[in-house]
Amino acid sequence: MTKLLQWLLGLSLLGGVWVAVTFDLLGVALPRACWEVAWPLPAYLLVLFGCYSLATVGYRVATFNDCEEAARELQAQILEAKADLKSRGLLF
Repeated sequence: MTKLLQWLLGLSLLGGVWVAVTFDLLGVALPRACWEVAWPLPAYLLVLFGCYSLATVGYRVATFNDCEEAARELQAQILEAKADLKSRGLLF
């Protein structure tokens, strides 16, 4: 199962439970305090997901490693391509 399908499955299960609790589809009378917490739950989860995403991106940027060998190889390929184009008469 791909990560996308895992997220969609989790969101659909959570959404189904939220709809059932919020609109009282199960016939279970919840206390008013529980209903007041359950009603804005999607907004809370959206904010929490945004915070998690920002933290993950920030961590990955902070721990990004340099690839010195790949950089040198790419520079050599660029010089080779420039020499090839210059031999074919392209001036830049």
